[in-house]
Amino acid sequence: MMLNVFIITPSYLMQKKRPFTQGIAQLSKLGFNVINPEFPKVLPSPREKADQIHRAFADPDIDIILAQRGGYSAMKSLPFIDFDLIKNHPKIIAGFSDLCALLNPINERTGFVTLHAPMVINLDTPSPFTVNSFMNAVKSYPEKDLLKDAPVTVYNSGIATGILKGGNLITITALIHTDWDVTMDNSILFLEDVDEKLHQVDRYLTQWILAGKFKGVKAVILGDFRGIKSGQVYDILASQMELNFPVIHCPYVGHVENKITMPVGAEVELNTDTRQLVIKQISFPGAKQ
Repeated sequence: MMLNVFIITPSYLMQKKRPFTQGIAQLSKLGFNVINPEFPKVLPSPREKADQIHRAFADPDIDIILAQRGGYSAMKSLPFIDFDLIKNHPKIIAGFSDLCALLNPINERTGFVTLHAPMVINLDTPSPFTVNSFMNAVKSYPEKDLLKDAPVTVYNSGIATGILKGGNLITITALIHTDWDVTMDNSILFLEDVDEKLHQVDRYLTQWILAGKFKGVKAVILGDFRGIKSGQVYDILASQMELNFPVIHCPYVGHVENKITMPVGAEVELNTDTRQLVIKQISFPGAKQ
C-alpha cells in the first residue's frame, strides 16, 4: 500500500525550488504519495508550526510526517505543541539536525519512536545507502543492524544495551535545563554536528559534563562533525571524565551523503566486537504496509 507523506516546515524554508521539487520527485519514485507537494514560500510562526504538526498528526490519511529541511527554530514551537494529541494519533515523524529538538521530546512524551532521517532537502540526489537505510526504517526495520555496511572506529570497547537518543549536539544542548530537556538515563547516545569550531564543540560537551548529562549513558556513538576529527571530539570527553562505557565513531551519522536513519527511542545493543548496533525492541508507530 502506498504511504502518504505530509511535508512540514518546522525550521527554515528551502531557498530554492528545484531541490524541493527533486526531493518530492524522489519520494514519488520510492513509492510515496506526497499530500502537499507545493513549494512553501512563507515561514510559519512558532505557533503556526505547531498547528501544522497537529494537523499532520490528526489527519488519518497521513502516514509519515517529513520535514522539508532543518536550520533553526524548531524548538520555538515546543511550548505550543500538544503532545497528548500526538500520542492519540500515532504515526512516523522524520527529520534531523534542528529537528532533534522535536524528535527527542516527542519520543519521550509519547513513547513513539521518531526517525533521525533524511529530509526533502537531502532527497534531491540521495545516495543508494541513504535510500536503503530510509526505506528499511519506514518498513519497520526488517534489517535490525543499523550499522550494516557502515564504517566504524572503536575508541572504547564493550557491549551495552539502552535506548537510542541524540542527534545534533548544538540543538540538544540548547534544551538542557528546559522543560524539554532530553533524559539520558539508560541511553545509547549518538551525537553529530556540522561546521562548528573545535572550541565550540568543546564548550557544548563540557556543558554536558558539568550538567551531569553523561550520568546513566550506556554508550556513545560519535557521528560526523564536519571539519573536526572524531578523535578530537573523543579527546574532549576523555580529558574530562572517565569513559567507562563503549565509544565508537560512525561517519554515516550526521550531515553526510551516506546517512543512517536512526530510530530515536528504540532499545538497541551496541557491540564493539561485532561492530553492530542492533535493534532489540521498538515501539514503532508503523505506517500502513
